[in-house]
Amino acid sequence: MLKYLLLSLLRRALRPRMVYGFLRHDGRWLRHTRVSTASELQSAERLDIDDHVFIGHFNFIDASGGLEIGEGTQITNYVSVLSHSSHQAVRLMGRRYWGDPQPAGYRQQATRIGPYCFIGPHSLIAPGSRLGRGVLVRAHSYVDGDFPDYSVIGGQPARVIGDVRAIDRAVLDAHPERRADYCGTGWQAPEADA
Repeated sequence: MLKYLLLSLLRRALRPRMVYGFLRHDGRWLRHTRVSTASELQSAERLDIDDHVFIGHFNFIDASGGLEIGEGTQITNYVSVLSHSSHQAVRLMGRRYWGDPQPAGYRQQATRIGPYCFIGPHSLIAPGSRLGRGVLVRAHSYVDGDFPDYSVIGGQPARVIGDVRAIDRAVLDAHPERRADYCGTGWQAPEADA
């Protein structure tokens, strides 16, 4: 019985937890940002993160090439957000890759995730990608490139497959008092409606 109790306590102590509040490299306290203890944040000194961000369990967040995460963004679970990639360089150069000061094929670029984005589970955001305001990334997507505000993107490689405002319109019609709050700037009808 004691063995079971000790194992149960150990499991509970080691399980992933959400930590409320985040201290940025510049000393700014983000009291509404939540980050899992089971997510890896590399090169946090190059991470420009706003408040009200959620970073769930088992994510790899690489800011070595510069990374911006806008207010209200949600990064679910098992997501990789990259600002560098060496896989092509390793293939191209083989063993010569290690120790080379400028390996051919090495990619390091700042990545930007705009405010109020949602990144679905098991997705990868490639170095240099830029997501606009309110972008929804569907699960299992490979995101590489620039994507406009309010787009729904998905696939491998990801492409624009919709507009989040079409999804959100019914809720806003039922609660018009929320239109002024939408994505931090207020409701803007899709161009197709204008």
